Amino acid sequence: MSTIHPDPEATGAETPHLDFAGTTPYEDYVQADVLTHLQHPRSDDPGEMVFLVTTQVMELWFTVIVHEWETAAHALREDRLTVARDALKRSVRELEALNASWTPLAQLTPAQFNSYRGALGEGSGFQSAMYRRMEFLLGDKSASMLVPHRGAPRVHAELEKALAEPGLYDETLALLARRGFSVPQEVLTRDLTRRYEPSSEVEAVWAEIYAEPERHEDLVRFGEALTDVGELVWRWRNDHLVATRRAMGSKTGTGGSAGVAWLEKRAAKNVFPELWTARSHV
Repeated sequence: MSTIHPDPEATGAETPHLDFAGTTPYEDYVQADVLTHLQHPRSDDPGEMVFLVTTQVMELWFTVIVHEWETAAHALREDRLTVARDALKRSVRELEALNASWTPLAQLTPAQFNSYRGALGEGSGFQSAMYRRMEFLLGDKSASMLVPHRGAPRVHAELEKALAEPGLYDETLALLARRGFSVPQEVLTRDLTRRYEPSSEVEAVWAEIYAEPERHEDLVRFGEALTDVGELVWRWRNDHLVATRRAMGSKTGTGGSAGVAWLEKRAAKNVFPELWTARSHV
């Protein structure tokens, strides 16, 4: 039987429970020992550790944001607009934390990045399955992006399912149609495996909603929550672009991507496009 000698300052009625038969309840729940032993740098450069940990932290944020957006999409399907908005509001804070993940990497010089870049091999962020699920939920669908995951059956199946399902904006427009707004049938029945394309008719619907904020208060508030998400996604893409440009200039990206040129195209796009363009008509 083990003998515990607690801190003398932690005596009395408030002394925490320190003696456990196995691992601590905290460890059982959080699995911190697993998380903190997932780092296996492939170079001797001390800077690789922060790059690896930051990337892993990003993956965890992707995971919780996907959870929030799937929660919102499901709630919209059931006409539970408040539940959907709450999930989006949580995801806004999570996106802020995700975007802050660029801070440790944003000051990398080319020499610093090159010191461990070779350790990545063919690895690249565009291969992230969880980030791809985020993009699919935002309506940026592409069947070709499943190809890198053919060797991982579970991951491939999850992505294939996400590709075919309505995204967050699809469910929003379906709800607007059920509310009596003139969302075009071709938008409501579009091929969900393809990228969402802007519609002037959808733009007119949002302009109508925003023109009468008191009458459509709940929809305006939801539209603003979507806009907050869209703004932070745009900032994420731009921060990624700036960090990459600073670290490697216009060289070819890891994994054979076009690097900065590809990121520039991504940064130029807005998600939920009509929510932005409709503002010019209100």
